[in-house]
Amino acid sequence: MLGIILLVVGLCLVVKGADWLVDGASSLARRLGVSDLAIGLTVVAFGTSLPELTVNIFAVVQNQPSVAVGNITGSNICNILLILGISSLLCPLRVQRSTTWKEIPFSLLAQVLLWIMLLDKFLDGAAGDTLSRTDGLSLLAMFIIFMAYIVGMAKNLHQSDEQDKAKILTLGKSLFLVLLGLGFLIAGGKLVVDGALRLADWLGLSKSFIAVTVVAVGTSIPELATSAVAAYKKKADIAVGNVVGSNIFNILLILGISSTLRPIPMPADLYLSVYAGIFATIVLFTTLFVGKRHTIGRWEGMGMLGLYILYLILQPK
Repeated sequence: MLGIILLVVGLCLVVKGADWLVDGASSLARRLGVSDLAIGLTVVAFGTSLPELTVNIFAVVQNQPSVAVGNITGSNICNILLILGISSLLCPLRVQRSTTWKEIPFSLLAQVLLWIMLLDKFLDGAAGDTLSRTDGLSLLAMFIIFMAYIVGMAKNLHQSDEQDKAKILTLGKSLFLVLLGLGFLIAGGKLVVDGALRLADWLGLSKSFIAVTVVAVGTSIPELATSAVAAYKKKADIAVGNVVGSNIFNILLILGISSTLRPIPMPADLYLSVYAGIFATIVLFTTLFVGKRHTIGRWEGMGMLGLYILYLILQPK
């Protein structure tokens, strides 16, 4: 029971901490004259991935590879099959050609790159598969390439006059929110990892299963809220772009930082989640050519939710 309490409290702290940090950082950026578009592509995009990053740093520090890898692979699967599935039920999602042909394939490339990095036993005859520091630095290098693409894309976009403009806070309040958000993230991340470990022991389930389900869904709450609200407001680009961008951030940035801090041995019961992540991305890409082109309809969304349930059933307990 204590594990559930720690996990729930930790997730609440992490999500709220990320929210406050983004608000404070966005206000500081606006005070410096940074555009809303640039803030959205950097501060806000990074902010939705802060829960995963915080949990992963504590998992690596506490030498819990199941939580570190399971959180990321589980979040990516959750983002596509669960979040986009729910979002498309609220409103069919029309996807831009650039997302179809550039961002989604880039996300698939990141998934495949992670799989290749975990082939140490097959390629080198090593005793076990590990995400090394070299792998982590390679992922971070790929992330820099992705950010260069985002910056180039931003130059060709025009900011909408209807875009909501957040209130510019005083310098003191902005800094206070940033510091308070960081404090909540640190405390929440520690509680999430401790709660997940206790919950796994209490239920007699593997740490990997708790990581790819409870922890992954919990840290994906910002993405769920963002995509669901965007779908309800018929802003499909935000709903889909948020998920695809988050998946790229998760692998290239978060696993890159995590494995650079400490090499991460690959738990044997998490290979299914790696394959499922690749499969889910292929499903997303294929869905855009089934039925109405470049659109995720309600039937496709129901199929995604069905696949997510099947994945949970097949995931080793």
